[in-house]
Amino acid sequence: MAYFLAKTDPGSYSLADLERDRRTVWDGVRNPQAVKAVRQMRPGDTVFIYHSGGESAIVGYARVLSEPRTDPRDAKSALVEVEFGGRLQPPVTLAEIKKTGKFDGWALVRQGRLSTMAVPEEVIAWLRKRGVDFPPPNPL
Repeated sequence: MAYFLAKTDPGSYSLADLERDRRTVWDGVRNPQAVKAVRQMRPGDTVFIYHSGGESAIVGYARVLSEPRTDPRDAKSALVEVEFGGRLQPPVTLAEIKKTGKFDGWALVRQGRLSTMAVPEEVIAWLRKRGVDFPPPNPL
């Protein structure tokens, strides 16, 4: 099981929207590197939800429900179904992540416009050490 991060503009679709809907199809990814990350997702993986658009923070997480598949509206894109998992208390800001100086090689820090990416194990360990509560990925 693996961890990923998916960015969303809360004005378009927020963690609160996912919490209300309970599940959704995560689509609209077009950057080839981000599409590759979506294609690596498997049922049971955890996806951290990151609010962009000024908030710049990891605010919650979801669980992947489906195998990735090609987006029927865009053959170069991929999508997965996800289910709301929970909120991060407190949210983890990009500023906090950058301040550590430990994750400068992570795509979140290095490639600000990339919408979907894997989360390195070192980041997971750091989040847990900080007391951020989220369950491990679990197979469906």
